[in-house]
Amino acid sequence: MILIADGGSTKTHWCLMTASGQSSEFFTDGINPFQQTSDAIKNTIQMQLLPQMARLMWVGTVTNVFFYGAGCTPEKKKPVTMAIQACFKKAEVMVESDMVGAAIGVLGHESGVACILGTGANSCFFDGGKIVKNVPALGYILGDEGSGAVLGKRLVSDLLKNQLGDELREQFLAEYGLTNADIIEKVYRQPFPNRFLASLSRFCADHMDNEKIAKLVYEHFDYFAKRILWQYEKSPIGFVGSIAYYYQDVLKQVLKDNGYECGKILKSPMDGLKEYHKGDVKPEEE
Repeated sequence: MILIADGGSTKTHWCLMTASGQSSEFFTDGINPFQQTSDAIKNTIQMQLLPQMARLMWVGTVTNVFFYGAGCTPEKKKPVTMAIQACFKKAEVMVESDMVGAAIGVLGHESGVACILGTGANSCFFDGGKIVKNVPALGYILGDEGSGAVLGKRLVSDLLKNQLGDELREQFLAEYGLTNADIIEKVYRQPFPNRFLASLSRFCADHMDNEKIAKLVYEHFDYFAKRILWQYEKSPIGFVGSIAYYYQDVLKQVLKDNGYECGKILKSPMDGLKEYHKGDVKPEEE
């Protein structure tokens, strides 16, 4: 059996796959080595993933783990690898960035532009085997254009600075049960402010019939296109992530208005990763 993972900052999507093509999928909290130690990552796997898998198998039967994760730069692969190896001692472990996973998910062995628009954001040109160009993401403070965290940050800033009107502001605070002080506390003093901000971006999805919200969302993706996408050649652009998926109508319009062709838009790259790795499970390993 092999285990495939798509690790984001908010959640991690796992898939256990057999040689016969059968698969079982699980979810845990997000895993990001820029925000967590190896021990914290190991704890997430032990406390959240292994109990879900226990009813199906003994962990010693996992022969390969393919982990594609947010924050898994060459410098940060080691703590993730160590955490996985501590939990699956007999498995061969491969750790790559979530950008590689997204590119494989939407492009397979083909070349083109792939983007992640979830809690965070990233993009690349993929030649069918490896990333050959990447505009640095830089995180939600310096970058992550197009992401849920940046959309949430813009939304909250506009609401609290009276850019969207009193009615929307009061509606937002009531729906989320928040005060200005609560927001400041969660953004500046509590862990994972990017997850918090991304969770607030759902307000936009629920109020797209409001002209001001619709304009904000359009400008959010337009800024992403004008700041990031122009740096790649104009091949079809594939997207992975909840923000791309749930706002795909607006995203497609922005791409059209900027002269780009839209490729696949997937909530998760897992189906593409399963297809890509199905040859890595051998019958004799069952």
